[in-house]
Amino acid sequence: MQRTADRPVTTADEHAHAWSPKTARTRFRDGLAGPTAGVAAGHTQANLIAVPADWAYDMLLFCQRNPRPCPVLDVTDAGSTTTVLAEGADLRTDLPRYRVWQDGELVEEPTDVRAHWRADLVTFLLGCSFTFEWALARAGVPIRHVEQGRNVPMYVTARQCRPSGRLRGPMVVSMRPVPPEHLRTAIRESSLLPAVHGGPVHCGDPAGLGIADLGRPDFGDPVAAQDGDIPVFWACGVTPQAAVMASRPPFAITHAPGQMFLTDARDEQYRLVGVD
Repeated sequence: MQRTADRPVTTADEHAHAWSPKTARTRFRDGLAGPTAGVAAGHTQANLIAVPADWAYDMLLFCQRNPRPCPVLDVTDAGSTTTVLAEGADLRTDLPRYRVWQDGELVEEPTDVRAHWRADLVTFLLGCSFTFEWALARAGVPIRHVEQGRNVPMYVTARQCRPSGRLRGPMVVSMRPVPPEHLRTAIRESSLLPAVHGGPVHCGDPAGLGIADLGRPDFGDPVAAQDGDIPVFWACGVTPQAAVMASRPPFAITHAPGQMFLTDARDEQYRLVGVD
């Protein structure tokens, strides 16, 4: 069945934050596409990468060696289109948009990958920084890209991940401008969620990560900072896509940056307890 034309999902939609994960997935399955920041608020979002089974060990080891950008929430059996993180979900249809890669080259960005699915694909669902935004917002930290209805800006850094087998590549980060009076809170609250990237990897001058221009993100949208805001950088689950580009496996499927998989899990499930 042909999916309907794309209609952007943004946090400007007054209802998107209140959707259940199942409602969000159903809407994505029906053709809705766009950034998922703020959608189904309070529920865990996940990055997706599916690789052929003969690359799965390399990917698992890459994630184990680079847990900040690649925190694993679930790994499927080969060929499986389901996950324990979301009852009744179909990993081939229930994300807003996907990316299809061949030999490290992006060849298509469909909203449905059933035609591309293979019986040997092992899918990795990785923690996403959208998950800790509820904690930042609850603590009073402004989320500029949500306020502006934009996708979070993401940048390829000069920091190389620890390689594993045939996989190598640079770390990707997401950036949120944070007022200085909220910086300590942003660091504390995100650090309590290590399963979804944890605390920042860098604060301040982007040159420290080899980023030349914050106004030109490699993925996502530029976000306007307010006077005094400090750029704060978190490890990002788009890092495996950078590894795909660098390592050139014969085939892979990923989420489109910022267009995540909505799980049934609650964000609080991944927050460390007993540390307040």
